Amino acid sequence: LFSVSAPCALKSNTTCDECLQNVTCLWCITTKKCIEYPVKSILPSNSVCPLNDARWGLCWLNFQILIITVSVLAGIIIIAILVCCFCCCKCEKIGRKREDMQMERQTRLRKDRQKARRSEIQMRHDEIRHKYGETNSFFCVA
Repeated sequence: LFSVSAPCALKSNTTCDECLQNVTCLWCITTKKCIEYPVKSILPSNSVCPLNDARWGLCWLNFQILIITVSVLAGIIIIAILVCCFCCCKCEKIGRKREDMQMERQTRLRKDRQKARRSEIQMRHDEIRHKYGETNSFFCVA
Protein backbone atom coordinates (compact mmCIF):
# COMPACT_ATOMS: atom_id res chain seq x y z
CA LEU A 1 0.00 0.00 0.00
CA PHE A 2 2.49 2.64 1.17
CA SER A 3 6.11 2.57 0.09
CA VAL A 4 8.55 3.31 2.88
CA SER A 5 11.14 5.84 1.70
CA ALA A 6 14.78 4.87 1.91
CA PRO A 7 16.80 6.61 4.61
CA CYS A 8 18.27 9.91 3.51
CA ALA A 9 21.89 8.78 3.95
CA LEU A 10 21.43 6.13 1.23
CA LYS A 11 20.67 8.89 -1.29
CA SER A 12 23.96 10.74 -0.73
CA ASN A 13 26.16 11.23 -3.81
CA THR A 14 23.08 11.00 -6.04
CA THR A 15 21.13 14.07 -7.17
CA CYS A 16 19.23 16.73 -5.32
CA ASP A 17 15.95 15.62 -6.96
CA GLU A 18 16.39 12.03 -5.76
CA CYS A 19 17.24 13.16 -2.24
CA LEU A 20 14.30 15.55 -1.92
CA GLN A 21 11.76 12.92 -3.00
CA ASN A 22 11.68 12.14 0.71
CA VAL A 23 10.23 15.13 2.58
CA THR A 24 12.37 14.46 5.65
CA CYS A 25 15.63 14.82 3.71
CA LEU A 26 17.87 17.86 3.29
CA TRP A 27 20.35 18.17 0.39
CA CYS A 28 23.69 19.91 0.86
CA ILE A 29 25.15 21.11 -2.45
CA THR A 30 28.79 21.48 -1.37
CA THR A 31 29.11 18.01 0.20
CA LYS A 32 26.51 16.32 -2.08
CA LYS A 33 25.11 14.67 1.02
CA CYS A 34 21.51 13.77 1.61
CA ILE A 35 20.86 14.04 5.35
CA GLU A 36 17.89 13.74 7.67
CA TYR A 37 16.42 17.20 8.30
CA PRO A 38 17.34 18.27 11.87
CA VAL A 39 13.78 18.79 13.11
CA LYS A 40 14.78 19.45 16.74
CA SER A 41 16.90 22.49 15.89
CA ILE A 42 14.39 23.89 13.33
CA LEU A 43 17.21 25.35 11.20
CA PRO A 44 20.17 23.18 10.18
CA SER A 45 23.41 24.33 11.81
CA ASN A 46 26.41 25.42 9.72
CA SER A 47 28.26 22.28 10.77
CA VAL A 48 25.58 20.14 9.09
CA CYS A 49 25.32 22.34 5.98
CA PRO A 50 25.59 26.12 5.44
CA LEU A 51 22.12 27.65 4.91
CA ASN A 52 23.20 29.05 1.55
CA ASP A 53 24.00 25.53 0.29
CA ALA A 54 21.07 23.71 1.91
CA ARG A 55 18.08 22.66 -0.18
CA TRP A 56 14.81 21.40 1.25
CA GLY A 57 11.59 20.80 -0.63
CA LEU A 58 12.81 22.26 -3.96
CA CYS A 59 16.27 21.95 -5.47
CA TRP A 60 16.24 25.38 -7.10
CA LEU A 61 15.21 27.18 -3.88
CA ASN A 62 18.01 28.33 -1.62
CA PHE A 63 17.10 27.56 2.03
CA GLN A 64 18.44 30.91 3.22
CA ILE A 65 16.32 32.80 0.68
CA LEU A 66 13.32 30.66 1.65
CA ILE A 67 13.73 31.66 5.31
CA ILE A 68 14.18 35.35 4.44
CA THR A 69 11.16 35.31 2.10
CA VAL A 70 8.92 33.60 4.64
CA SER A 71 10.08 36.03 7.35
CA VAL A 72 9.41 39.07 5.17
CA LEU A 73 5.97 37.76 4.16
CA ALA A 74 5.10 37.05 7.80
CA GLY A 75 6.23 40.56 8.74
CA ILE A 76 4.13 42.12 5.97
CA ILE A 77 1.08 40.11 7.04
CA ILE A 78 1.52 41.13 10.69
CA ILE A 79 1.95 44.81 9.72
CA ALA A 80 -1.12 44.61 7.45
CA ILE A 81 -3.20 43.14 10.28
CA LEU A 82 -2.01 45.84 12.69
CA VAL A 83 -2.79 48.59 10.16
CA CYS A 84 -6.28 47.14 9.58
CA CYS A 85 -6.92 46.99 13.33
CA PHE A 86 -5.70 50.58 13.75
CA CYS A 87 -7.87 51.82 10.87
CA CYS A 88 -10.95 49.99 12.14
CA CYS A 89 -10.52 51.44 15.63
CA LYS A 90 -9.95 54.93 14.24
CA CYS A 91 -12.98 54.70 11.91
CA GLU A 92 -15.13 53.49 14.80
CA LYS A 93 -13.94 56.40 16.92
CA ILE A 94 -14.66 58.89 14.11
CA GLY A 95 -18.13 57.37 13.64
CA ARG A 96 -18.81 57.68 17.36
CA LYS A 97 -17.71 61.34 17.32
CA ARG A 98 -20.03 61.99 14.39
CA GLU A 99 -22.95 60.39 16.26
CA ASP A 100 -22.17 62.42 19.40
CA MET A 101 -22.09 65.65 17.39
CA GLN A 102 -25.41 64.77 15.74
CA MET A 103 -27.02 64.01 19.12
CA GLU A 104 -25.66 67.29 20.51
CA ARG A 105 -27.09 69.19 17.52
CA GLN A 106 -30.50 67.52 17.98
CA THR A 107 -30.48 68.36 21.69
CA ARG A 108 -29.64 71.99 20.93
CA LEU A 109 -32.46 72.18 18.34
CA ARG A 110 -34.93 70.68 20.83
CA LYS A 111 -33.93 73.22 23.50
CA ASP A 112 -34.26 76.09 21.00
CA ARG A 113 -37.78 74.90 20.03
CA GLN A 114 -38.75 74.61 23.70
CA LYS A 115 -37.48 78.12 24.35
CA ALA A 116 -39.44 79.43 21.34
CA ARG A 117 -42.62 77.68 22.56
CA ARG A 118 -42.19 79.07 26.08
CA SER A 119 -41.75 82.61 24.79
CA GLU A 120 -44.78 82.13 22.49
CA ILE A 121 -46.91 80.92 25.42
CA GLN A 122 -45.59 83.78 27.57
CA MET A 123 -46.58 86.27 24.83
CA ARG A 124 -50.11 84.79 24.67
CA HIS A 125 -50.42 85.01 28.45
CA ASP A 126 -49.23 88.62 28.36
CA GLU A 127 -51.77 89.41 25.59
CA ILE A 128 -54.57 87.84 27.62
CA ARG A 129 -53.52 89.78 30.74
CA HIS A 130 -53.33 92.97 28.74
CA LYS A 131 -56.70 92.32 27.09
CA TYR A 132 -58.47 91.79 30.42
CA GLY A 133 -56.57 94.54 32.17
CA GLU A 134 -54.68 92.50 34.68
CA THR A 135 -51.18 93.68 35.34
CA ASN A 136 -50.04 91.19 37.92
CA SER A 137 -49.15 87.67 36.91
CA PHE A 138 -51.93 85.98 38.97
CA PHE A 139 -55.49 85.70 37.73
CA CYS A 140 -58.12 86.65 40.22
CA VAL A 141 -60.86 84.14 40.48
CA ALA A 142 -64.03 85.39 42.12
